[in-house]
Amino acid sequence: MCYVTATELKNNLSHYLELSKKEYVYVTKNGEVITVLTNPEKQRLLLIEELAGSLGKVDSNIDYDKVLKTALEEKYVHTR
Repeated sequence: MCYVTATELKNNLSHYLELSKKEYVYVTKNGEVITVLTNPEKQRLLLIEELAGSLGKVDSNIDYDKVLKTALEEKYVHTR
């Protein structure tokens, strides 16, 4: 986990983009966190694990894509 000011991020963007592949990079402005840089795949796995837990299906052989599909079908389909 790394904290960086918006100015520092702007001045060294490539460095922090590379770092965000491995860990969260929290961007601050006026001492307040305004956003987080992270690896999309890492974030996707965390979301899937959270959804799997809410569905009560967490085990070592879990099919994450199936859980995500089920969660989207059962809980997150918006109808008009």
